[in-house]
Order: sequence, then structure tokens, then C-alpha cells
Amino acid sequence: MGDDKQEIAALEYVKTDEEFASEEGFDPDEERKLLWKLDKRLTPFLTLLYLLSFLDRVNIGSMDVHFSLTPGTFRNHAITTTQSKLNHGRNNNVAWHVKAMRHCRFRSLTRKFCRSGNAELAHLDSDLKLTNDEYNWALSIFFIGYVILEVPSNVFLKRFGPRLWIPIGMTVWGGIMIAMAAVQNSAGLLSARVRFRESRTMCASATIFFLGLAEAGLVPGIVYYLSLWYTRKEQAVRNAAFFSAATLAGAFGGVLAYGILQMAGTQGLTGWQWIFILEGLPTVVLAFVTYIYLPDLPETASFLTDDERDLLKRRLAQDAGMAKETHFSWKQFFDAFRDWKVYLHMAIFICMATPLYSLSLFLPSIIREMGYTALTAQLMSAPLYAVACFFSILLAFTSDHFRERGLHVAIPATVAMVGYILMIILKDSGSQALYGAATLTATGIFSKTPAMFSWFANNIGGHTKRGVAIAAIIAFGNIGGAIGGQIYRADDTQFGEISWIDRFMPYDNPYLIADLPSIARTVRGHTICAVILAFGIVFILLMKFLLIRENRRRDNLTPEQFAKEAEGEELADWHPSFRYIT
Repeated sequence: MGDDKQEIAALEYVKTDEEFASEEGFDPDEERKLLWKLDKRLTPFLTLLYLLSFLDRVNIGSMDVHFSLTPGTFRNHAITTTQSKLNHGRNNNVAWHVKAMRHCRFRSLTRKFCRSGNAELAHLDSDLKLTNDEYNWALSIFFIGYVILEVPSNVFLKRFGPRLWIPIGMTVWGGIMIAMAAVQNSAGLLSARVRFRESRTMCASATIFFLGLAEAGLVPGIVYYLSLWYTRKEQAVRNAAFFSAATLAGAFGGVLAYGILQMAGTQGLTGWQWIFILEGLPTVVLAFVTYIYLPDLPETASFLTDDERDLLKRRLAQDAGMAKETHFSWKQFFDAFRDWKVYLHMAIFICMATPLYSLSLFLPSIIREMGYTALTAQLMSAPLYAVACFFSILLAFTSDHFRERGLHVAIPATVAMVGYILMIILKDSGSQALYGAATLTATGIFSKTPAMFSWFANNIGGHTKRGVAIAAIIAFGNIGGAIGGQIYRADDTQFGEISWIDRFMPYDNPYLIADLPSIARTVRGHTICAVILAFGIVFILLMKFLLIRENRRRDNLTPEQFAKEAEGEELADWHPSFRYIT
């Protein structure tokens, strides 16, 4: 009996995932038709869901408000006034002061004027009496709720099915967005992200903490859901398609917010209240459509014929190899937390997500501080997102074609790091050079993400283990969202500040603001993001090296070693026949 088991193990030894894929040939025309049918049914709809989610998540950045005078207006006024003073022979030392102030930072200017979005139009800060710290916490606290529920959400998705669980989350987060229009003060908005101080208004039901809880299941749910329909080499392009919604949200989200703000005063509501209502309402409506339209699993997909369902199941089984357990398993649940790859992917994800979220939240502010007005900054952020969207899809195609993930994450991350460094080096070189560096940064930041999502989804076997691992990785990585909301702060000090100017120059003198290169709080933020990306690149290369080494080790196993490692049940990707995509 023992000899029989050893012979069976020896036969299994040759069944790597590539060999599983070649055991049974499929008609290429049938496969293309099947993929096209899946793509038409799933990808556009999932992209729309993520678009609404991302718009809801970052629309607070379109409503960060400051005083009515914009940096560009203030600068033009200061230049005109200063020139007038010089022409009339008054205050002749102003020119020297202006030159010296290129090397210093102004707390009052930064705190009052360098804020992102269409702030001067929404008046959110004056309505809610927001302080700088309260605004930054409003950006960050969302992610606390977001992180808490991501793992449980994927477990619930596995238990109840995507068709039921995703619409529930959408209904809740859309309802919260609409209810947030009732927020009446800063305590209410911070209750909106999490209730950490007493509010004088009845707005606890509309907390963005709960918004984070409600939205927690969507991104890990979509990544996991796509892995149930597509083989590992097909997932990066589909992840890129749905993630492109983030870049689309960035491209026109600010312009959309500007258009909605024109409704200020209608029905007695402010512009920012209309933003919450009109960006939350479509989510609730689409939740009901999702319940009807979204298929649960391949086995029950009514939009496929019997032959198509059979073909789909056979393709997925061959791609999974021995890691094809589909039932819920508590063993796989706990195995996800015993796998070293999960923790290294967590480190990679948080290093990649922190700059991504900080850029998404503060890009209009970064562009404004190059010297543009608020509306111009919103409009000029659109081309950056469009370029990033193009390269995201392009790199996803090459990643799937070459079946490679690590370098498709590391190289864009390096490009983004170089972009941040250039924005620091070129801080005195004018707005065009800074805008070019920002384009480079945005391209690298966004284009790495589809391959990164696909990488950990590809290398975790077993439905339960994969679902839990995906949620755990994304949950930990989204702590970077909380960090990202704190990276660019109004009270940051510019590196290289000249302290004697700080001591002798009055900050409230309008004649000393002329031609100020509004970069006071961005240099430190750019530096933090560049350093985080550098650590992330090291982790990426380490992961790629370790996976290549493990694949080679499994290739060189003897039949006896293979049989020993193949013992046990529900091994998932720990089965020696499984090969990792590097």
C-alpha cells in the first residue's frame, strides 16, 4: 500500500501548474468567446462600482476649504502692490525681502491658503468651523473603519455570496454619504469619520467611520471575485480595468465637484451638502441593480450556457492545479495568517498605498502650490490621471503577457520615487518643471497597482485562504490611507528653513508674500513618500527573489521529498506542485 502511494506521488510530481494547463487543450475560439462574454458582463460593472466608491472616498478632498482669497489671487495682489510700492520709492527693501523669502516658509500663509480642492467655493471650513488638524483627521479616520472590517467582509462574501453582500455594503455607504449632508459642525464631520469627541448635533448616524466600515468589503471583494472567474495570467488586465476607475475619479472628480457646487443655495443647501447627496444617491440606486445583475459564482452563472460554464470551470481547475479547494475552510482561514508571504505582501502594500492615498487626497493642493488657482489646479490634475490610467492598462497587459509581477511593481515605484525627488530638487524651477515631475510621480504611483493586486491574488491558493489573505493584505495596506492623510500638513516646516528670516520677518505683511514659491508644506511630504517607496522597492525585490528560490526548490524535489511535502489536506499553495508567479 505504501508503494502505491509513493507511485501516485511520483506521478503527481510532474504536474506543475504549467503542466496542468497543457494536459487538456481548449479551443482558442471558444476561450476567446468566453473571455469576451465575461469581460462584457463583469469588468465594466465592477469598474463602475469602484468609481463610485473612490469618488465617495475622496470627495472630502474636493471640499477642503480655506479663506476666500486664493493663493494665486493673493500672490497677484501682493506682486501688484509690491511693484507699486517700489515704483513710488516706498519700502525699497521689499525686493531684497522677497528674494530672501524664497528660502523660507510662512506658517500663516500655508495655514490659510494652501488647501486643496474647490475649497473657496464649498465653504466647508467656515460652515463646520474646521481646524487644520480636524481636516487631516477627517481624511484619515475613514481608513480606521476601512481596515477593521476588510477581513470579516471577505469571509461574509464567501459565506453569503457577492451578489448579496456587495449590494448590502453599497446601500449602507450610499446612505451614509447622503446622511452626511446633515452634518452641522466640525465635531459632526469628525464623527463622520469616527466619533472621538462629543458632538452638539444629531449627526452620529452619518459617521465616516461607518462609511469606512461599509466600503471595506469592496476592493478586497473585487480582487477576490475576479480571481474566481479568471486564470492567474488574466487577472492583471482586469484589475487594471477596475482600478482605472480610481484614476478616472481623480481625472473628473474635482470638475464634477465644481459643477455640483454651482447648486449652492438650491433648496437651502450648501454646495458641499449637494456633493454628499448627489454622489451618494447613485450608489444606493446601483446597489439594487447590483443585486439583480451581478452573478454569484461561475457554477451558478445564468448568463453562461452549460458548455461555457463547464469550460470556465475546467480552465480554472487547471490553472489552480492542486490548490483548487472551493469550500469554506477554517484551516485555510488560519493558514492565511501562518504564511510568510502574506506578511511580506502587507509590507509591500502599505509602502505602495501610503503615497498613492496621499497623492489622491492632496494632488490638487500640490498643484496649487506650484502657483495655480484652485479651479485651475483641479482642471490640471485631470491630465495627470489620464496619463496614469493609460500606463496602468499598458503595464497590466505586459504583466499578463510575460506572466511577471515583481518588476511591474518595482519599476513604476522607482519612477514614482524619482518623480518625488525631482519635485524636491526642482522646487525653485517654476511650475512647468514641477508639473512634469508630478506627472512622472502620478504615472508611477498608479500604474504599479494592478500588478500588485494580481501578485498576491495569484500566489495564494484555495478559495478561503485566498479570500482571507487578500482582505488581510489590503486591510493592513490601507493603514497607509490613514498615514497618507497626515503626510501633507499645513504646519509642516520646509527643509532648509532660514531661521533668522523666521525671527525678523513679519508673516502678516502682504508686501513680503510676492512671488512666493508656495511649496512650504510639500517638500517634507514628498521626502516622506520617496523614502516609503524606497523601502517598498526593497521589499518587492526581496519577495521576487524568495519566490524564485522557492520555485526552484520545488523543481528540484525528489519523488520522496515531493510525496512527503504533499502529505496532508487543503495544502493550497503549499502543495509542492504549485508554482508562484514572480
